[in-house]
Amino acid sequence: MINFTLKQLSALLAQKQLSSVELTQAYLERVARLNPGLNVFVTVDADKSLAQARAADALLAAGKAQPLTGIPLAHKDIFCAKGWRTTCGSKMLANFISPYDAHVVEKLNAAGAVILGKTNMDEFAMGSSTETCFFGPVKNPWDRTRVPGGSSGGSAAAVAARMAPAAIGTDTGGSIRQPAALTGICGLKPTYGVVSRYGMIAYASSLDQGGPMARSAEDLALLLNAMAGFDARDSTSLERPAEDYARLLAAPAAAKLPLGGLRIGVPKEYFGAGLDSDVAAAVEAALAQFEQLGAKRVAISLPNAALSVPAYYVIAPAEASSNLSRFDGVRYGYRAPEYGDLADMYAKSRAQGFGAEVKRRILIGTYVLSHGYYDAYYLKAQKIRRLIAQDFAAAYRQCDLIMGPTSPSVAFALGAKVADPVQMYLIDIYTVAANLAGLPAMSIPCGFGEGGLPVGLQLAGNYFAEAQMLAAAHQYQLATDWHLRQPAGTE
Repeated sequence: MINFTLKQLSALLAQKQLSSVELTQAYLERVARLNPGLNVFVTVDADKSLAQARAADALLAAGKAQPLTGIPLAHKDIFCAKGWRTTCGSKMLANFISPYDAHVVEKLNAAGAVILGKTNMDEFAMGSSTETCFFGPVKNPWDRTRVPGGSSGGSAAAVAARMAPAAIGTDTGGSIRQPAALTGICGLKPTYGVVSRYGMIAYASSLDQGGPMARSAEDLALLLNAMAGFDARDSTSLERPAEDYARLLAAPAAAKLPLGGLRIGVPKEYFGAGLDSDVAAAVEAALAQFEQLGAKRVAISLPNAALSVPAYYVIAPAEASSNLSRFDGVRYGYRAPEYGDLADMYAKSRAQGFGAEVKRRILIGTYVLSHGYYDAYYLKAQKIRRLIAQDFAAAYRQCDLIMGPTSPSVAFALGAKVADPVQMYLIDIYTVAANLAGLPAMSIPCGFGEGGLPVGLQLAGNYFAEAQMLAAAHQYQLATDWHLRQPAGTE
């Protein structure tokens, strides 16, 4: 059962061969058994989960089921869920109980899904390894001495360890795709604005985007169908017709080559210095498999790709310094136990409530927005952001999808990069550009590298090309079994 897809679980539930209560209870038992060694879940509330499961069973009995009705899902602890502790991985919100649901949570609840629990994450989504969290680091199920990636490392590890059939994460600079790659699962960052950010605790508002994490492209499509949609409470939410993201998964019956005519752009900038040889070999083999399925490889260039990390680490901290100013110890969140006056309370609450990486990014952001530095740093980074978007626009005149590595290496050791922020930031070299441009991108497993650790292949499409990306990934997964592999010790 733990290896069934969402579609298979949905069929079992619809046919009354399994109840949502039974399914949810089975996953709760796995969480109880595996979580002490992996530190994946921050909050589990079996009573709340089983109450939702009973409500889902009532819908199933009444014949009112939807594709996700009765299926338990793990939620990154950045999404507000009414009555659930919502910490964002921080001491600042360690005891915060959300009074409302995020739009994504509302949508999934309306679809009949069950909240299995809230997953661990880098503090305020600031990190690439899920080591900055107040509740301790998450362990990679493939090797517990390695990181699972970040900041959605808890959601990724939950799916990889079969502690949840699927999970929800967020992606600001690769925080869905990179942990998906390092844990051997699939993760999708939709086009900016397709999924509402309402109730998703903000890090960098022009970059943040929620998305699904699962074991297959088909599962991602089912999840995105439930998550996407306009929300008037989010000024950046896009009002557009509803879309079935699974509509292209089946290849035309008459097609000899299911991906015939698909043009795959391969950027030369993604295969230079900094890419580990084991990752390069796995990605090259995946590209060859796509060619066997009928796709055509096209050499392209993204000349400003190398500038994406420095631009991102100006823009994102600038937005973070503004967004995190609300955490002042006054209305909610952590408040220092001892202080003199109001200013002292602000200072001590923030100094004690935020971790080192969050403080670093707030300081960087405040600096680049300050008088005399705004033009030199922030404005220049925004100009580079426009150049990066123009590079993609030019590339998509030559190809349909862009493919390359998701991460330059397999999962690295816990603690290996904590003392060197620049090395940690460079882990996102292949992922941040899609966020800067607002484009959809995803990662799928494509092999194994050093130490038998998973390697991810990144697919990036033009705006609103999610269905095309998912269809290409699905055909690859019909021809390979990388996405079916399971970490030892999680049986």
